[in-house]
Amino acid sequence: MLKLRPALLAVALAFSASTIHAASLPNGVVYSANEGDGSVSKIVLSTGNVQTTPISVVPHNVQISPDGKTVLAVGTAKNNGGGHGGHGEKAAGAHSDGADAHGDAGLLILDGDQLDTVLQTLPSGDHPAHIVTSSDGRYAYITNADKDRVSVVDIQAKKITAEIDTGSYPHGLRLSPSGLELYVANVTDNSVSVIDTKSLKEVARIPVGKAPVQVAFTPDGKQVYVSLRDENSVAVIDVDTRKVTNRIGVGRGPIQLYAAAGDTMYVANQGSDTDPDNTVSVIDTTNQKVIGTVVTGKGAHGVVASEDGKYVFITNTLDNSVSAIDTSTHDVVATYQVGPNPNGITYRSAP
Repeated sequence: MLKLRPALLAVALAFSASTIHAASLPNGVVYSANEGDGSVSKIVLSTGNVQTTPISVVPHNVQISPDGKTVLAVGTAKNNGGGHGGHGEKAAGAHSDGADAHGDAGLLILDGDQLDTVLQTLPSGDHPAHIVTSSDGRYAYITNADKDRVSVVDIQAKKITAEIDTGSYPHGLRLSPSGLELYVANVTDNSVSVIDTKSLKEVARIPVGKAPVQVAFTPDGKQVYVSLRDENSVAVIDVDTRKVTNRIGVGRGPIQLYAAAGDTMYVANQGSDTDPDNTVSVIDTTNQKVIGTVVTGKGAHGVVASEDGKYVFITNTLDNSVSAIDTSTHDVVATYQVGPNPNGITYRSAP
């Protein structure tokens, strides 16, 4: 269990930010999906260098491939109006229903070193939101928010091979550590879909609470944490029983969440456009309690951790920045300016 000094044990404690040289961070790379201008930013942590590259879609999410060589980006094609629509709410500039009804709004596979090199452009299904890949990298699972389904893309065959029905407005999704199940947060259905990755069928739908946006497994795969945007809380699902066993209050408008440092869950609290939050709630998953709050930037949204769990990275969508948190101290140790309105985020370890 992560040991925190006494000052960190108070709920809603704000940790002071500090700055360290970028070379103190891991020798890895962070990528952010910038929805404000349709670009992807690449942060080289060893140097602090940030490169922002425009792409042909307005990306809401990015995912590093299992081999670390490519970045998968999903979003609506720019010539179709762009914009994801805001987790179940139509945002300013978002496309209307049917704007990407051709079904190939955009799955781009980018060279991880040279983001301006598009290796493949593949179909994604309608209104793509989030993407994860199978452990071998062959299949991509993409939520299609407006169509209430998950598209399964065979990357080798370059086509959609299955469409799986879910609850309404599926958004965030994650694979179980075993890869046998896919959990999907259905924003306007107030539920989480459980998909069997062998049969490619929804095998359960779990009521969780108001406006679930994203899910995160604990490393042992026994529990799933679900952000409940409209309840300012996180639901805890027992995987064996497929029932909610607890709810934990966090900051305002929680969006993404990610497990790191063994038994610690990090929850980004975005708030709203008119009243943004700027915090990350830290949950001890053993005791299922908030043990601290880290102040990052306005509109804290996306969360990812380094492979060793020593650092967590947050997109601040209203500050156009990415914060790096040292998980041993819970200090913000670096802040990087990226493209406008960063949302999704992914991490690549050094080769």
